[in-house]
Amino acid sequence: MTAPAAVRSPRGARAPEDAARAAERRAERRAVLRGLRATPRTVATRWFYDDAGAALFERICELPEYYVTRAELAILRARAGEIAARLGPRAALVEYGSGAGVKVRLLLDALDAPAAYVPVDVSAAQLRRVAAEVGAAYPGLAVRPVCADFTRPLHLALPAGGARPAAFFPGSTIGNFHPPEAARFLRRVARTVGPGGALLLGVDRRKARATLEAAYDDAAGVTAAFNRNALAHLNRALGADFDPDAFAHHACWNAAAGRVEMHLVSRRAQVVRLGRARLALGAGERIWTESSYKYGRDGLEALAAAGGFHVEALWTDSDARFWVTLLRARRGRAVTRAARTGC
Repeated sequence: MTAPAAVRSPRGARAPEDAARAAERRAERRAVLRGLRATPRTVATRWFYDDAGAALFERICELPEYYVTRAELAILRARAGEIAARLGPRAALVEYGSGAGVKVRLLLDALDAPAAYVPVDVSAAQLRRVAAEVGAAYPGLAVRPVCADFTRPLHLALPAGGARPAAFFPGSTIGNFHPPEAARFLRRVARTVGPGGALLLGVDRRKARATLEAAYDDAAGVTAAFNRNALAHLNRALGADFDPDAFAHHACWNAAAGRVEMHLVSRRAQVVRLGRARLALGAGERIWTESSYKYGRDGLEALAAAGGFHVEALWTDSDARFWVTLLRARRGRAVTRAARTGC
């Protein structure tokens, strides 16, 4: 989201909102620098998703190599009625990472008198468009968009009056969290939906190396552009001076860890500026930009338990590539604090 122009008082002082935004930018720079100076060097996945990144991701979802979207849509189309029956009437649906809002419509069409739809996304322009489109398509539905980074703690006000809180987290985005981080995220979702509340979760399954690596390194180079856009986003948002073309895209399957990794590899020795800081990168040095964990059944059940849920239902596509699972928040039981992958 573009920061508003500075508003000045009659004496020329910057408005409190502008000062707050400046402080937020400094904090963001410090966080990015900590990642870039760490071993290994990292950049958080949130930097993929400005408006340009959101558009690139929508292109990725249409690529022949990227099976995830097609498999998940096939499951939702086949099982929407059964899912809706389990969620029950007057569902208040929170979608984390709402994107283009395609998958949620399959649920909204099947649900019995849904009470609200709360899309949460960092791409402001896309979020506004999706909220307006869903509001127009479902006139009786309360649509309450939230522009925010869902990887951070959020307070979401859900409607009262008998509404059933439920969450929707599609696209296997849960795999972008390292398992302990995924468990922490799920615990936050469990608090949002409350005891007995539901989470409909998309989870990618383990499969052949060639299939996985092709999905994250497509022949058309769209995923490579998406990866490099993280650097362009840092330039636009935080005043960095990365040359995205000075980095090569690299994706690989780490079988021991059970994840696909994406990296940006420096093509040459270079010095990058971020605020007042300077960062020297040697030729061949890597910045780790994304992990995408793939789960077996044991690992999924362990992760759900660590996040305060249990697996109530599990569906897969005809090629057994992907899962959509309905998790139910536990009632009156302690939450396991550590996750294990089960891979």
